[in-house]
Amino acid sequence: MSLRYLRLASIAVVGFATAATAQETIVVAPTAPPPPRVEVAPPPPTGPQMSWQAGHWAWNGSTWMWDEGHYVAAPQPAAVWEPGHWAQHASGGYVWVNGHWRG
Repeated sequence: MSLRYLRLASIAVVGFATAATAQETIVVAPTAPPPPRVEVAPPPPTGPQMSWQAGHWAWNGSTWMWDEGHYVAAPQPAAVWEPGHWAQHASGGYVWVNGHWRG
């Protein structure tokens, strides 16, 4: 696996690439995100089983912006959404860990 670092102002962008996968970009925020906003999920839309994905703070390179929650169709009836979260990074900043489906 190759590792490349590029420093831009107060963020670090780290790219990981392997022969078997496409390149992924990871943005490391210099500070912890603000406390999450309280969101009330509206009733789910009709149709396939829908899962509420709560909103979260996103780092845009210079400030925190709120990414509102929304419904997403589950890939299968037993699937459960594991929400993403911010985790402390070795650099001292915070990195977003993507949510994913389980089951």
